[in-house]
This record gives sequence, C-alpha cells and structure tokens, in this order.
Amino acid sequence: MHLKSLSRKRLWPLPGRSFIVAGLLLATTPVARSDPLIITRAMTATTIAEFFVERDSVLVELEIGLADLPAFRNMLPPELLERLEGSASPMAERLTRFFRDDLTITTGSGTPLPGRLLSLSARPRILRDEVTGNPLPNQDEAADMVLVATASYPLSGKPDTLVFSPPGTSPRATGPIANIGFVVYHEGIPVNDFRYLAPDMTLGLDWDDPWYSRFTLRALRRQFYAPLSAYLYIEPHEVRKEIVFRPRDLQRWTDLGLAGKDSISVAEQGEIKRRVVAFLDRHNQVTIDGRPVEGRLDRVHFIYRTLRTTGVIDPPRDLRLTEALMGVIVYYPVDSLPETVSMVWDLFSDGIRQIPSAATDEAGPLPYILTPEDSVLTWHNVLTNPTRAIMIDELLAPRPLRLPFFLIMAAGLGLLAWTTLAYWSRRGWSPRRMATVGVVGGILLLGGAGAAFRQPVGSGDAGPILGTLLTNMYRAFDYREEDRIYDTLARSAEGDLLTDVYLEMRRSLELANQGGARAKVTDVEMLEADFTPLRDGPGFTSQAKWNVSGSVGHWGHTHIRTNQYEARFTVRDVDGAWKITRMDVLQEERL
Repeated sequence: MHLKSLSRKRLWPLPGRSFIVAGLLLATTPVARSDPLIITRAMTATTIAEFFVERDSVLVELEIGLADLPAFRNMLPPELLERLEGSASPMAERLTRFFRDDLTITTGSGTPLPGRLLSLSARPRILRDEVTGNPLPNQDEAADMVLVATASYPLSGKPDTLVFSPPGTSPRATGPIANIGFVVYHEGIPVNDFRYLAPDMTLGLDWDDPWYSRFTLRALRRQFYAPLSAYLYIEPHEVRKEIVFRPRDLQRWTDLGLAGKDSISVAEQGEIKRRVVAFLDRHNQVTIDGRPVEGRLDRVHFIYRTLRTTGVIDPPRDLRLTEALMGVIVYYPVDSLPETVSMVWDLFSDGIRQIPSAATDEAGPLPYILTPEDSVLTWHNVLTNPTRAIMIDELLAPRPLRLPFFLIMAAGLGLLAWTTLAYWSRRGWSPRRMATVGVVGGILLLGGAGAAFRQPVGSGDAGPILGTLLTNMYRAFDYREEDRIYDTLARSAEGDLLTDVYLEMRRSLELANQGGARAKVTDVEMLEADFTPLRDGPGFTSQAKWNVSGSVGHWGHTHIRTNQYEARFTVRDVDGAWKITRMDVLQEERL
C-alpha cells in the first residue's frame, strides 16, 4: 500500500520554498481556536495517521489539523513556525527531535527509529467514513484546511515489536499532546480498526504471516480478525450460507496448489475457486426445519476487506498469499420463512479453535462463536411480526359507485320499471310474469349501469396506487428464478414494459462492488405524485417521486442503502386491475 504514497507527486519539496499555502491559511484562520476533542470516534480526530509497516520501513501518512500544529512544531518549515511562534530554529535540527521525541516508533531495544520527511503540503481535509476511514465519494470543497505529511522510518531486520507514541508523550517532549486517530497496516493487512493513538502502544509483528500481527492491547484488535468465519442469512424465500476464509488457511485441510507460494496470480484463481467449491461442498451441513438440505452454489469470489468494508476484487489482480481472502455463497430455496435453521461447523485445527459466526434475519444478526465443543450455529424463528413475503393484494380498477350514485340509479330504474309494468298490465300480462320480467330487467339494467357509470379515479389516488404497484414490483425480486420474477412482475406491469422494468429494477438493486449481490427492498415511500386522467380509457399519467430502502446481508455485515427516484408513469385498467403500462425514469439518486 505504501507504494502508492511514494509515487505521489511531491507537492512541497523539502527544504526550500516558503510555505505560502500554509501562510495564507494562517492569515485567514485563527490558530488559537481549539476544537473540542471527540473521544468516541477516531475518524473525527483533529489529526489522522496511517502507518504502513513493510519489510524495509514504516511509512506514515499524516493529515494534521490546525489545532494540532503546535504538537507538530518540529516538523513545520521555518516560515510557518515563525508565524506561529515568532522565531524558528533550523529545520534539520527540529526534524531530528521530531522523530526522536515527538511521533516516535521504537523497537524492542527502546531506541527510536530515525525518520525522514518525504513531503509536506496543504489541502482541504478529506471527509471520511466515520467507521471505515475510507474517503467519502462527495467531498466538501469548503472543508477545513489541513497539512499533509509523508514520513519514512527505515527498518533494519524484522523486529518482533514496534511501539508507537504520539507527540507530547515522551519524557523529552516539549509540545502539547496531539489528538490522533490512527490505523496500522502490516504488509497491506489492517491490524486495528481506527482508534485513538495513545502512548506506548505495542504491536507484535508476525513476519511469517502478517494476518496474525496484534497489538498487546486487546481493545485494538480489528473486528475481522479471524482467518475463517461463517454466516447464515434467513429470508422468506431463501436461506444463505456464506463462508469467508483465507486460502492459505484452507490449505490446512485440502490442497489448493499453494504450497511454497507467496502470491496467487490471476491465472491461478479460477482453479483455486474450483477446488474450494468442491471441498466446501462436503462440509458444514445445513438443516432447515429438521431436514438436511442440499445447497446451490451462488457465487465464489476473491474479496478485500478494509477495516469494516468488504467487497469483491474486480477486475482480478495478483494477490499476496498472506492477504488473499475468499468468500463462498450457497443458497437454499424455501417456500416460506422457516422455523429453525442450523449449520454444523466441522473445520477446526490446532491453530483455529474459534470461528466467529452469526445468524441474521430481518431483526438483525445474532453473533456466535463456534468451537469444537459447541460447533452448531442455530437460528430459531422468534419474529413476532415478520415482513410479508407475498405481494400486496392487487388494486381493482376502476372502483364501484358510491352509495349516493346507487340511490339515484335505483330511483331511476324504479320509475322506469313502474312505467313499463303499468303498460304491460294494461296489455293483460299476469302479475307473476310481470314480476319475473321486472327482476331480470332490473338486474341487467343495474349491471349495465354499474359498468357504464363506475366512479373515475381521482387525483388523490395516484400516490396510493403507484405505491402499491411499485411495492409489488420490488417484491418480485425477492425471488431468485427469472421466470418467477417475470410472472410476479406481470401482476403490476403490462406488455413490452416487463423486460424494461426487469432490467432497470435489477440494475438498481445490485450492489456494484459486491459481485452481483442484490438488495432486498424493505420499504417504498411515495413522496409525491401528480395526476392527469387519460382520455382514451380508464387510467392516468403521473410524474412521481419515491424512496426505496433496502438491505443485503453480505460477508458478515449488512449493507443498508436508500435510493430516490423520479419517473413518469402511465397506469391503465387492464382486465379489471390497475397496471403500469409505461415508465420513464427521469432521475435516480443515492441517499
């Protein structure tokens, strides 16, 4: 990972040019202002530090907030330090003190590693996800300015431990303590989730397999620390089993062709997938409602994990064996939400005695640790009001007349019947014959009048009708089989629109970085819908806006997403039911 940093264009060569950007920054922003420290979210720390431990050096990338500038005074160019303090000693002397006394990294010998400043510049702060630390897609151009520094601490040999301390905490430090959120990577593998950097944080290094490098402080252990993990997802139409593992660890049980290798090339990945699927097919039996079931392979991927974010590696690339991860997904179709689901885990070894797992339903995950003594993950249906898997009843169209219209019609029909019967009475018809004709005629007239004078749909009906039809259409994708999806969609959409709806909705529900995983819609919220009646028959057009919320359980956690759409619809009476006959999507936005 550090290669990308070393290859960046150096924005401010050192030493040399005056620090003009920072000078302008200080001229417009008061340095004396102190931001309140938020101690519960490391990604909101004033300063962010990312350490990359490699075989020849430790690279650190710093994003220094203005409130922490005094703590990093020994790193600042003379021009900037003079603006802060009125004078500045030579920068070379201060850099020596910085790596020795301020941001220190020491080995087991207790001697701080020497360091070298590679680059220093100023730019707006990068807005990051508060959990993962990943940059957000939409950055704020008006964000606070920060100083960005890259430094290198050379390593000689492979130390067993490294000890990290922030500025202001060593015995010889003269500046204030900095507020630093940090993460350490050992040969590309994150050792900890983002946490606050405190004095003397000791990292034990496993150079044979960096996956097992650990801080001595247990609170710094990353969430996804285990080499194997297993998950069950229970939904109304299917149960899924997902297993996440390192090929290097699965090699303990089956030959994946990795012996003696340090990396996995793209050319080798297809064969490794085939061997993995064949091996796992014989292990970890799933039982649904007391019956052992055979699963169907859904997907197998090489995946990446950055702290708490997981995705599919696409396009494929060569992978270091120590960091390579795979995920296998097997699904089991069910007709309805089961009562019990269990999985027997049978892959343990001397070095792997605990398997983090979870059973997830719509109420959330139930974490569990599997051990050789307790190796069954079981889910029981205790949901009190599970989401209905079936569609909402179809809306009949148009709706029948209301009572006042019936009264008026009945009065008119009564007058017509009285006149008709009086006429035929004078012609000599018997009372029984006239009564029979009157009843039959009344039924025919009422039926015809009801068909001819049904109540038209009104402007207030567009939103509820579209909301119901859209909910039904999204529910179609709860199924996996394409023909069943089409049959379900046909209850709400008509004709040539079916194919377009299928492709558009499938695209909108898929998570681009999850290898085809599809979100299950949990809520459709109609925000607005106008109304224009059709002139050529019962129905209307409407330009509508709505939100769609969905979730997908994947790789051990749940992704939540909400999209907002705007579209133009045509809705018609098709064989007595409302159906969408045209849909033109105008706008789509990820919320």
